[in-house]
Amino acid sequence: MPRQRRTPSKEKGDEPLRVALRFSDHSNRRLRTDELQLRLPALAPESLADLKLMPLIESLTPDRLSELVDAARERDPEYEPEDFGAWFQVVCPAEADPDEFAVALRTLREVETSYVMRPGPPPVNPADDPRNSNQGYLDAAPNGIDARYAWGFPGGDGAGIGFVDMEQGWNLNHEDLAAAAITLLPGGLSLFYFEHGTSVLGEVLMVDNAIGGVGIAPSATGRVVSQHRTSGSYNTADAILDAAANMAFGDVLLLEAQETDPVGLLYFWPVEIVDANYQAIRLATALGVVVVEAACNGGYALDPYVNLAGKKIFDRTSPDFRDSGAIMAGGATAAHPHVAMYNHGNRVDCYSWGNSIDTTTTNAAGTVNNLYTTGFNGTSGASPIVVGAALIVQGLAQASLGYRFGPQALRELLKIGGTPSASPATDGIGVLPNLKAIITSGELNLAPDLYLRDYVGDTGNPTGGAVSMSPDIILRAAAVADPQTSFGSGSGTENNPALSTDAETGHDNFVYVRLLNRGGSDASTVEVDVYWSKPATLVAPPWKYIGTASLPTVPSGNVLAVSDAVPWGTAGPNGIPAPGHYCLIAVAGNTEDPKPDPATFANFDQYVTYVRNNNNVAWRNFDVVLGPPSSSPPRGFYKRDFVIPGAFDTSRRFAFQSVGRLPKGSQVLLQMPAWFAESLRPKPPDLKYDQKRKTVRMPLQYAGKQRIGVVTLHARSEAHCRLLVRIPDKQRQHAYEFSIRQQYKDYEVGRLSWRFGGEPTQDVREQGSKSKRG
Repeated sequence: MPRQRRTPSKEKGDEPLRVALRFSDHSNRRLRTDELQLRLPALAPESLADLKLMPLIESLTPDRLSELVDAARERDPEYEPEDFGAWFQVVCPAEADPDEFAVALRTLREVETSYVMRPGPPPVNPADDPRNSNQGYLDAAPNGIDARYAWGFPGGDGAGIGFVDMEQGWNLNHEDLAAAAITLLPGGLSLFYFEHGTSVLGEVLMVDNAIGGVGIAPSATGRVVSQHRTSGSYNTADAILDAAANMAFGDVLLLEAQETDPVGLLYFWPVEIVDANYQAIRLATALGVVVVEAACNGGYALDPYVNLAGKKIFDRTSPDFRDSGAIMAGGATAAHPHVAMYNHGNRVDCYSWGNSIDTTTTNAAGTVNNLYTTGFNGTSGASPIVVGAALIVQGLAQASLGYRFGPQALRELLKIGGTPSASPATDGIGVLPNLKAIITSGELNLAPDLYLRDYVGDTGNPTGGAVSMSPDIILRAAAVADPQTSFGSGSGTENNPALSTDAETGHDNFVYVRLLNRGGSDASTVEVDVYWSKPATLVAPPWKYIGTASLPTVPSGNVLAVSDAVPWGTAGPNGIPAPGHYCLIAVAGNTEDPKPDPATFANFDQYVTYVRNNNNVAWRNFDVVLGPPSSSPPRGFYKRDFVIPGAFDTSRRFAFQSVGRLPKGSQVLLQMPAWFAESLRPKPPDLKYDQKRKTVRMPLQYAGKQRIGVVTLHARSEAHCRLLVRIPDKQRQHAYEFSIRQQYKDYEVGRLSWRFGGEPTQDVREQGSKSKRG
């Protein structure tokens, strides 16, 4: 396919093009017109007189954006927030070439990046490909995704799952779509490419009404969002965030669009090639929205692509790879064996038919309601088929399991048993989803398979991700009358990781455990042993036993079942410890799915396997506080003691990293033994020694990730450490988080996460005191 440079100043409409730009973090984020006139001499001064910087994200207020970012942090421990306040847009001057204008803006030291927000054709190939007379993509593998098989299961038609299609226009009154009651999100306008949008919606949502065809997930709830914003801009990033702000965890967002490469100005690339779109997608997936992104039709190899910063952003083997969390969909020939078409590379996760797709269509004006085609094609046609598979899996999960999968988990699920392309080693388009293989796999249809989630979105698979953040171990200082109603399926708290309170000294506390069964039959006579451990980055046995919870039945189909309370008293060596930071551990099992025995570790590598591979073991951090809680929060530094332990069998190398999510102005110090600090490689700068106590203090970043270092720890060694955190008084009414991770062979094997703040301000406390005195 020829690669064409796109440079017109206006496309599809009379509105002039706009340029998106991000100011550098060190800049003041504003440039005056006279500065632009001096620094952009190629443009006439009069053409710059009316330049006006406008926020790039226009559909969401800063407060709403902040809410989304906070929610994303809660749901995705690896999400690193983008400052969308640094992104702006500006109308390109009429006399200027938009691409040259964007390049000129990038020469300014205040501008980190810029690109043209260019409307163009969606990722459809207009070639006249061979046509089929039916919807073969619904058939069984290896030809199709076997949607017909999935329809035989509850939720297999996508019922209850939200779907949003992002593009430029649709005919929502088509005879095979009208009854689906598809609505347009109010921030955009349906303006162009009506045939394209109508065909995309038909693949997914055609109604089972004896007219035309049947959509892959006809019972899903459909909406559309347009890149043509009501403000007059063409703005993909804003459309993505507008959609995400109106979607629930596990809903599916389809990106039917493509972008120009800001480097070579070549067309037909995935939308995340530009930074603002990438950041918008990353926020959406961190919120739990499943994003399916067309790989597009340029015929390009994505692996070697290098962006403006000189980074290979699409190559999973490169250290520069950036993962938006989206499912990238490629296209292949309809006939098996499926031959790769269009863009390709190891970033592409799944493929589907890229030609001969039978679906709805309309006329160029979007006014005819009874047209169909058997020749829709391109990654535009392939992506909705992948979306349909995703909606079906989510519908099955919601109907049978009681919750939905997170974006990363669903992306991996869609690959299970998938049909490879004709030449997998060279095609670079992933696999064609096989719904029957997914449904009959251990993920969805095995005999009892009990598990506790390590984090929201965990499906019970082996994990190399975050640990110690289980939402299914719930600690309460007071008993809950009906734990199943409060925490189980249908409670609305299924994906809430913040249900626990601090443990309080002086009285009994209560531990509840939630369990899921992803197998095909009920699990009976289930027991969950609950332990606590001293605070350590590596929560290795021995643990202190608290008690055992019994559940008569944990239903199949991932219905979230909640145990009765396990009382935790104050008496005995295993009772509630002194105030401080600790860990709770839960180990579940029954006869068919036995509890893994932590006493069987022959070496540390077996322990790492235990941590990663046993889905019926989980833990979470918690604090013990004086009870009842003090009305006066601590002043100055918070102090949290903890231990960094070595392995139990032999000396091993560990890497340590801090993850800060504290407000600006916070101060963080890590106090460690001098021997530990001297062993760190590379040796950290700015260490402050206390010769009397033989300790060292190391400053840590209050926000973002920081490498602490790598150290070889002797067997059963313990480094007794203290974390000191100070938060500005005016910020302490909000809750913040700080974590320290311990890694072994690139896998996280332990994490301590502390919460700070969440206290009334001084003014509020004084007002409360005055009210009491009055």
